[in-house]
Amino acid sequence: MPKRVIILGAAGRDFHNFNILFRDNKEYEVVGFTANQIPYISGRRYPASLAGSLYKDGIQIYDEADLSKLIKELNVDMAVLSYSDLNYTEVMHKASIANAAGADFWLVAPEHTMLKSNKKVIAVCAVRTGSGKSQTSRYIAKIVKSLGMKAVVIRHPMPYGDLEKQKVQRFESLEDLDKNRCTIEEREDYEPHIRNGFVVYSGVDYEAILREAEKEADLIIWDGGNNDAPFIKPDLMITVADPLRVGHELSYYPGEIVARMADIIVINKVNSAKKEDVDRLISNLKSINSKAKIVLANSEIYTEEGQLIKGKRVLVIEDGPTVTHGEMRFGAATVAAKIFGAREILDPRPFAVGEIKATFEKYKHLDKVLPAVGYSDKQIKDLEDTINNSEADLVISATPTDLRNIIKVNKKIVQIRYELKPLDDTLESSVKQLLKA
Repeated sequence: MPKRVIILGAAGRDFHNFNILFRDNKEYEVVGFTANQIPYISGRRYPASLAGSLYKDGIQIYDEADLSKLIKELNVDMAVLSYSDLNYTEVMHKASIANAAGADFWLVAPEHTMLKSNKKVIAVCAVRTGSGKSQTSRYIAKIVKSLGMKAVVIRHPMPYGDLEKQKVQRFESLEDLDKNRCTIEEREDYEPHIRNGFVVYSGVDYEAILREAEKEADLIIWDGGNNDAPFIKPDLMITVADPLRVGHELSYYPGEIVARMADIIVINKVNSAKKEDVDRLISNLKSINSKAKIVLANSEIYTEEGQLIKGKRVLVIEDGPTVTHGEMRFGAATVAAKIFGAREILDPRPFAVGEIKATFEKYKHLDKVLPAVGYSDKQIKDLEDTINNSEADLVISATPTDLRNIIKVNKKIVQIRYELKPLDDTLESSVKQLLKA
């Protein structure tokens, strides 16, 4: 009899693990997915058109809160953890729930799900959400472009809508984002690459995505999500670490894994961190990966309207995942408020409504930042209303997508950009060496 499997996920790694390990594999029967971390992704079905010959009706996606009951009711033999950015205590809680209910608990080695490309691949991963993967990916893409080669970005999945329509997605223009009804979270990662002139692929079926991307790429850049491992086997593996969260590189899954796998480790945000934290981070990373080259880098902040901030009472908006499940208390907008002399950073919680208010209730570490969550039209409207309710003179937004194109508010929004600036040429020379080879 095939082993009965349930896959624990967050609309991304879970589908990839299924496609690579279980689709059309008669040794296993996947009886369901569970969904967590991202709102609105449970209650769907993984469609039959993507599920292969063994699943004529597709596969149901349940709420992970019901895991213990599901294991018993569905006679599950094995629970497969397939999402990222979990502290080790959370991982073992999930293992304990599964084991107590009668199921084995499986952590899949990244190597077992990596696709092979016929093009050179540079993977950019991180030890935590919000460490600076995307700005590192943008930096590498510009190097490739400067050498007269075409880099194509393949982004970690964010299929929060119609899974059949999102099987293979190609984004070349900002209009493509509108056409595909992308969430704010998707726009945050796709939009900066598109503005820089690079094509981005994403979706559900990464074998199909990779083969399409290879047709137009001289080099593939894997732009990872959260702290997950790459879906494509890299020729150069870069992991970004965060000195503002020292210790997390040794205590979050699978962030420690990608730190151990790295050829190069970029320690970002050095200009915002204490020297003793940077030194401690270097020591921790060397203890688990002594062979990786370590690159120190600043996260440089840019805006054309910094003079408007001085003396103002401001509301700061940060990249949603970074300050929610990424657990950062602040981001680039907060740093910009201080650099450009804001008089006061307001607490947004008194002005929050609807699902934004619920977000603050869930993530209690947040006080002086407004996360740019926008997984649905309702969340986007509640974000808009929260901003309009606030008593701020000005809004500072550091989400990588330009909110001025998405919401209508009664306050001026100053857009902040941030880019990677390595303190030496190690990263650039390593990329160029790979391309020469």
